Amino acid sequence: MLLIPVCAWMESKKLPRPLAAVFSLLGFSTIIIGLIVLVILQVSSFTRDLKNVSDRINGYLSDIDSVAVYYFEANLGIKDGIDKDQIYGLITSNSETVSIFLLSTIGSLYGVVLLPVFVFFMLIYRRHLSNFIAKFFAKQQERIVSSKMSDLRKVVQYYIWGLGKVMVILAVLNTLSLYVIGVEHSLFFGLIAALLNIIPYLGPFLGAILPFIFAFLTMDSLMYPFLVLASFTLIQLIESNFLTPKIVGGTVNLNALVTFLGLLMGAAIWGVIGMILVIPTLAILKRIFDLDESTKPYSYLLGEEEIKPILKLDEEK
Repeated sequence: MLLIPVCAWMESKKLPRPLAAVFSLLGFSTIIIGLIVLVILQVSSFTRDLKNVSDRINGYLSDIDSVAVYYFEANLGIKDGIDKDQIYGLITSNSETVSIFLLSTIGSLYGVVLLPVFVFFMLIYRRHLSNFIAKFFAKQQERIVSSKMSDLRKVVQYYIWGLGKVMVILAVLNTLSLYVIGVEHSLFFGLIAALLNIIPYLGPFLGAILPFIFAFLTMDSLMYPFLVLASFTLIQLIESNFLTPKIVGGTVNLNALVTFLGLLMGAAIWGVIGMILVIPTLAILKRIFDLDESTKPYSYLLGEEEIKPILKLDEEK
């Protein structure tokens, strides 16, 4: 969906369709690889800053042990804290785990090789696939179905580009808020929170909890992590009530139950990438189901139910 306009523009400049598909894939892959490298480098850099948090963690453990002894007469055995070498080893292993996790979201070498091949062929045969769907709905006029498919493609492209704009705005707002609060590596946490926002429901929570924990472990006062939480909550309210409705609009219109089940299925099939792709995929299916009367019940199942008001106001008033 994202690469079709780029391919169409290159083809309008008399470039053969296979070359246009290759250049589009190379450009898109460069952007994705650049983002992944940036995140991995940021993970490695702030891991070194966590090396000095052992005293703070030990202080918290000592306070917890004292409270347990005072109120419950239970000695937890953590008054002396944890050895610094153990903490650093845990931090280092976790940072490596994060890097491995980021790389694993791309998939195995098998997937990395095959995925661009699939995208390449779908770009080459995009008109052939559209004509197949048009022929599948035999009761409708083929030209009308093709027109609706073109409109569907534009709607999904609008949705994806809208999400991209929202993510850029969120990255700027998150980074600025963390920078003002004084949290180090504000660019990394702001970027991660913006990227995670594409996952409904879970993404905003995960994006806020990471800088909250980092501020809790590295900053001098407990005020800072709660400032982080308050700023991310305010930004999320702005995003859900103003940014997304204005920029993205109601192009998806999926109900919460279907969205939640879709996230579970996407995660089971393809991990994090599946959770990202499942929403536009369901939106495409919903629009396709609208093309024929026999499949409209499935579109109704995926969409939001229209709630009628309990009290009907008098139209004359």
